[in-house]
Amino acid sequence: MKEEQTKDKVQTQWAYNPYNSSRDDRLLAVGANTEDVFFWLGEINKASLVINSRIGLLDVESAKAFAKGLQQVLEKGDTTQTRAQSVVDFEALWVQQSGAEVSRIHAGRSSQDMLTTANMAVLRTALLALGKALGRLTKVLLELANEHKETIVPAYTNGVAAQPTSYGHYLHAFFEGFSRDLDRLQAVYKRINRSPMGAMVLNGTGWPLDREAMAQYLGFKALAYNCYDATQVYTLEYAADLASLTNSLAIHVGNFIADVMQQYAQPRPWIILQEGQGNTYVSSAMPQKRNPGLLNATRTKASTLLGEGYTAVMRAHNVPPGMADARGLDLVELLTSAQSVVTLFTHCLQVLQVDKKRALEELNLDWTASQEVADILMREYDIPFRIGHHVASEVVSYARQHGLKPLDFPYEVVVQIYTNIAETINDIELPSIFPMSEQRFKAALNPTEIVQHRAVKGGPQKSEMAYMLQQGRLTLDNKVYWLSEAQSALERARNTLQRDFQMILEG
Repeated sequence: MKEEQTKDKVQTQWAYNPYNSSRDDRLLAVGANTEDVFFWLGEINKASLVINSRIGLLDVESAKAFAKGLQQVLEKGDTTQTRAQSVVDFEALWVQQSGAEVSRIHAGRSSQDMLTTANMAVLRTALLALGKALGRLTKVLLELANEHKETIVPAYTNGVAAQPTSYGHYLHAFFEGFSRDLDRLQAVYKRINRSPMGAMVLNGTGWPLDREAMAQYLGFKALAYNCYDATQVYTLEYAADLASLTNSLAIHVGNFIADVMQQYAQPRPWIILQEGQGNTYVSSAMPQKRNPGLLNATRTKASTLLGEGYTAVMRAHNVPPGMADARGLDLVELLTSAQSVVTLFTHCLQVLQVDKKRALEELNLDWTASQEVADILMREYDIPFRIGHHVASEVVSYARQHGLKPLDFPYEVVVQIYTNIAETINDIELPSIFPMSEQRFKAALNPTEIVQHRAVKGGPQKSEMAYMLQQGRLTLDNKVYWLSEAQSALERARNTLQRDFQMILEG
């Protein structure tokens, strides 16, 4: 029974409820794998025992005795909610087990490099957890983009229906945005994944410590080489590093949700959430309303995340190197909040309902295809764009005055509009009769035809959608592989350290 309880605790260390705003959930269940500062101080001390005994800074017998005391400290820490989160408090617990002699292990170390290292290690785990959530999100976006690659919908600029596109094209655009967030995460992880250990306070130590071995045992890819940078400069900078990542993904989430929320302002939206099951709820006063609670909750958390990012940056602003303002677990909470936002947004995507017929109807209610008339007049009939634009604009004005939809517009009216405009042009020679046939004019106003006849790279036409989706799958596979390898590297380092520590412990 105890073993099952311990297993459950380990599994719940990062399995938080995204609807719960409590900031204390992350460390409520502690165990041997709870990655707080206590855990990483234990790992640092294990590595120090192994390395220092190997290079002759500590004799074998002392190392074994100290290792037994350390093991007792760690075992007690796994069964209590009060775990030492500072170097001094941790050392006091160790002294209780091994005596004052154990302080020999502190040669060439400082709270500065030890706590910085512990914080970096905790941030690595939080970054990888966020990365996995982003991986799931981008996978869902890519699958939806493939599903809707031929779903024709209106696209908006300045809040106004602008042109037709495919919803798959739109979704793939957000896939690209969140993929860049994963790029940012990888770049931040590379800078975080450098070991400050051995930098001591800020200028190293007279003890001949093996910084490379320490980095390897703790799973760091490289050294934070300059000792001053390691503990004093990057420790202020990484707040902005992390905030740049969380701010970007919060903006992407907010942009997408704002677009969907516009649909709820009309009585016949073409995209909504599935009703019920926490996605929507019935208004307490107005029976007809189905409020998009999930969208509101996700948007609120995304906005809050932006505030947390700016807070982290402001704490690091205008303080001299050596101050602790920007350090600590607040940045882990920033990444945990980001993971919560990504998890909620992924659920939003999974419960979207797109009414394809209604989206096409929406396009045919307005004149989002009017630019195509101007484009065709120039591309196929050599009429300057501005003149063609004038013709199309007059067509729209006439249609709105007379309540006409694009596919109902009388061909003879566009002929007369063109003739009236052409008669006012004296500086170039134009066809005296409107050059587009009635069939060509009607086809120019068909949203589906417009989308499928795009000709540039990156457009919504079938050939380009197929290419972009293929490239997207390769991109996603590479990022998932990177996340897996980064996690595996940490696990290998942890297993190696535990093996070598166990050798000292068993002597």
